[in-house]
Amino acid sequence: MVRDFSKLMLRAYNAEADNLVRGFKPYKLDSAIDRLTKVATLIVRLGRTMDIHISDPYHRLRVQELALTADYLAKVAEEKEREREEKARLREERRVQQEIERERARLDKERQHYSNALDALIAKGDEAGAARLREQLAEIQRAIEDVDYRAANVRAGYVYVISNVGSFGEQMVKIGMTRRLDPRDRVRELSDASVPFNFDVHALFFSNDAVGIEAQMHERLANRRVNRVNQRREFFFATPAEAKHHLLELAGDLLQYEEVPVALEYHQSRTHTKEQGSSTVTGD
Repeated sequence: MVRDFSKLMLRAYNAEADNLVRGFKPYKLDSAIDRLTKVATLIVRLGRTMDIHISDPYHRLRVQELALTADYLAKVAEEKEREREEKARLREERRVQQEIERERARLDKERQHYSNALDALIAKGDEAGAARLREQLAEIQRAIEDVDYRAANVRAGYVYVISNVGSFGEQMVKIGMTRRLDPRDRVRELSDASVPFNFDVHALFFSNDAVGIEAQMHERLANRRVNRVNQRREFFFATPAEAKHHLLELAGDLLQYEEVPVALEYHQSRTHTKEQGSSTVTGD
């Protein structure tokens, strides 16, 4: 009878442990250990008259199994997140490359057009018109050189400071960098359906070492990161004014910086909500 009862208790204990392992969530390790410990305590109480209990070494092994499962699942989640981030990075790089190639092709076509027009003016003897076209060709050539430089220098780009009052409040900013020729394209992508309101741009600062400035900004605000686990999440508990202070020290004079976010849709939504509330009260 004691042997059969012992087997029954052990099966109950192992079934609980196995269920915890199968349905495990990494962030619930403490609660899982607590639950398994309570089962072991219950078995001690129920089997006291027959001196039946779960041995401490065996219980420690099953607790270790839970800890290892938690660590494994956390690593799997981290790996998936890294893969997702790497895919996003590669997509962004492809967009940048395609954008640069399109702009280079457009400028080459424009340069050819002006070159043909210049040859025609020279053939006609129109020196004044030819001089104007030479100036325009020089501007196009400078634009081509700039595009070629951006393509060759992977550290060049725009550092941006953006916020989203309606989504995250007034005490949070996102600080990142983009190699896009038009950095606002990147901001518009971030303002997609995953957030209820568009991001407000506080700064778009071009630098030959945007990667370095972004890294230094992140280092200065490291203790104010929102996500302390995933360093690729670039949100910080800081105001736009605080971000401006650090950016000024790193980048020097800023041509333009907006400390106060417009948050147009957010404020319009609040006004609309207040008006609806007022109409409801009046109707009652």
